[in-house]
Amino acid sequence: MLAFLFYVILFVIVIAGLILAVPLLRRYLVTNQILKIFRKMLPQISQTEQEALDAGTVWWEGDLFSGKPDWKKLLAYPKPQLTAEEQAFLEGPVEQLCAMLDEWKITHELKDLPPEVWQFIKENGFFGLIIPKQYGGYGFSALAHSEVVMKIGSRSGTAAVTVMVPNSLGPAELLLHYGTEMQKEHYLPRLAKGLEVPCFALTSPEAGSDAGAMPDFGIVCRGEYQGKTDVLGMRVTWEKRYITLGPVATILGLAFKLYDPDRLLGKEEDLGITLALIPTNTPGVNIGRRHYPLNGAFQNGPNSGKEVFVPMDWIIGGQEGVGQGWRMLMNCLSVGRAISLPATSVGAAKLAARTSGAYSRVRIQFKTPIGYFEGVEEALGRIGGNTYMMDAARVMTAAAVDLGEKPSVASAIVKYHLTERGRQAINDAMDIHGGKGICIGPRNYLGRTYQQIPVSITVEGANILTRNMIIFGQGALRCHPYLLKEVNAAHDKNPDSASMAFDEALIGHAKFTLRNTANSLVYALFGNHIKDNAPENATPETATYYRQLARFSASFACIADIGLMRLGGSLKRKERLSARLGDILSMLYLCSATLKRFEDDGRPDSDLPLLHWCMQDAIYRMQQAFDEFLANIPGHFTFVGLLRILVFPLGKRCKPPVDALTHEVARLMMVPGAVRDRLTAGIHVPTAEHEPMADLEQALRCVIECGAIEAKLREAVKLRKITDHGDGQIAQALQLNVITAEEASLLEKLKDLRSKVIKVDDFRPDLESEAPGRHNAVTGNSNTAMSARGAINANYTISNDVTDEADGANIVSAGNSTKSTSRKKSNPVTEESKTIETIK
Repeated sequence: MLAFLFYVILFVIVIAGLILAVPLLRRYLVTNQILKIFRKMLPQISQTEQEALDAGTVWWEGDLFSGKPDWKKLLAYPKPQLTAEEQAFLEGPVEQLCAMLDEWKITHELKDLPPEVWQFIKENGFFGLIIPKQYGGYGFSALAHSEVVMKIGSRSGTAAVTVMVPNSLGPAELLLHYGTEMQKEHYLPRLAKGLEVPCFALTSPEAGSDAGAMPDFGIVCRGEYQGKTDVLGMRVTWEKRYITLGPVATILGLAFKLYDPDRLLGKEEDLGITLALIPTNTPGVNIGRRHYPLNGAFQNGPNSGKEVFVPMDWIIGGQEGVGQGWRMLMNCLSVGRAISLPATSVGAAKLAARTSGAYSRVRIQFKTPIGYFEGVEEALGRIGGNTYMMDAARVMTAAAVDLGEKPSVASAIVKYHLTERGRQAINDAMDIHGGKGICIGPRNYLGRTYQQIPVSITVEGANILTRNMIIFGQGALRCHPYLLKEVNAAHDKNPDSASMAFDEALIGHAKFTLRNTANSLVYALFGNHIKDNAPENATPETATYYRQLARFSASFACIADIGLMRLGGSLKRKERLSARLGDILSMLYLCSATLKRFEDDGRPDSDLPLLHWCMQDAIYRMQQAFDEFLANIPGHFTFVGLLRILVFPLGKRCKPPVDALTHEVARLMMVPGAVRDRLTAGIHVPTAEHEPMADLEQALRCVIECGAIEAKLREAVKLRKITDHGDGQIAQALQLNVITAEEASLLEKLKDLRSKVIKVDDFRPDLESEAPGRHNAVTGNSNTAMSARGAINANYTISNDVTDEADGANIVSAGNSTKSTSRKKSNPVTEESKTIETIK
């Protein structure tokens, strides 16, 4: 009986082997049956979804999806470098522009850039960063474009958006890739010189994230144009909103659906999404009104038109561009999204890092710099770690664009994660600054950035959409080595070619899944001892991280495959599961960028705390994403349990950064030096005397210089040699020879600088702007301000006519229903109302 069973099993194995070994038999008996099931599982993919999937290229994220990333390949990419011309532009016109910008004046008073700034931007070619030199532009690299936007963004969000948009997804980018030669010759030189101000209109009231559902349309027809009759063109009707630079634009890029009911262009009626360039002075174009996004002063507004006649040669690419609009947009978006918003977010994070580190050391509470408190250390360490990783991802992704890639998945990763981490960095900075960050005014260097953060979260693919649907949804098809081939085979109408293509992809996919399933388990058990999972020349500090990433890459490829097989097309609707898989892919990408940065920077030992914090934080987040995915994937507990063993055979052993590491990072940020400068490199650091950041930088240097002197003073107070309080301590210490005259002078300087740093802005009771030179920055409430507020609450009338003889007096009269709020001068702040840090 046993012999019979043995021969039966052997027979089955032989038959199965023959079937799998002979392609014709395999396709007929196995592959074609699986293909039928696969076609039923596939979700419906619209034309716009298909064009989005086909857009862009696959770069390093493909390696991460393979389960076996090639670290040698990543590290072999050259370190991104600016050319001498690009560096000169950053150090010249960009620095000049930043020095001209006053974000308070721009956002609160002018609600626009000053005319001289607009002129400077145009005359110095800021709208032509990406336009080749042959058309009058600079032809800068993606890295240079990113550096320019980052530096301006650290100074003024209004100016950054104004410069960013013409060089991102807009007419220039579209013309470069898809325009006719005549269109390029006409528009590109004018755009480069600032003679044209461009905007691009995509979003409609009824079509936001679902931009492909836009109701805007054009009808092919013949009409009259410039005195000529029977001109082939379109009558276009649209309503758009949220269009940046729209209110001041001279040329409008417009997306709409084109229809040809009279078949003037061919046999089809529905021609698809089309893009056109329309001068804004064209009759019927309604443009000029503004939105006011969170008090942002950048030009943004709606526009519309009804049956506006547009000649056919205004279509981008001419008549050949009809119906190609969505493909054009998706390809350009994969580049623009990789540069603009990541750059502004990193600029914001670097601003948060530089100012928060300095403020935490300068600001004293409870006789201690606030940065020495563990709660502040936690926020400060998070700012430092996030900033280091964000900048690494920004630079690596811009470098990919310069290598000729259009990294659609990587651009979605950096758009989402850098804007979110930028938001976290600014939130942490606001917490550290407390009331200093809350009181908006000329001395507040964080407030406007904090207000504008939601804009970057929302535009170019809202972050909720990007995380839940795009990163893994697009990444699975584009980055997986076999899935897209299988999908394409399933859509093939030819049975023979479909069967052959699907069979080839299926066999490769099976081997791929088996390999990654085995590797997931083996790497989890023995990964730290597998030398091939790290580069040969990796340092001991980084080798562990390379091996951990190789392990999680294999686990990700395994789990993603099993998830796709288990859920099929329904995974598209299981957005939170898709989001967690996207988080894993994103953490792998961000960690890769961080390791690449450390290598490109020459492995500085002083940066190791930042590297360790970033890697440990991201790997822990990755572990949590795996855990949450496994906790929520549908299936029997046995199935889920087996998956958990594949990923975590020894349990969840990755830990977040310990407090001691966060402490190291925080201390590095509070000391002037190479680490702090590398971390915040590329932002604008003002030096003018009236600049709040300049005061902060000077105060940080002074407080370090005065450290030993303050220690002597504290010791003298402790020994009761010095019995005075407040300002008198310094004088008494000098009199008793506890400190020298030079040291006393330094302490007086520090006291003055500290007072400037902690000051906040105050205004007239009606919050109207002061006359030039009449604005106060204070550290506390003045009695006059309090009495004015009390008078208002009591329904008194206030006449604030302040004379030189009675400066600061409030003349209050009761019983009058009319309020007069003219004021010649704001109330002064008396010495008694100032907060003075006292050394005890």
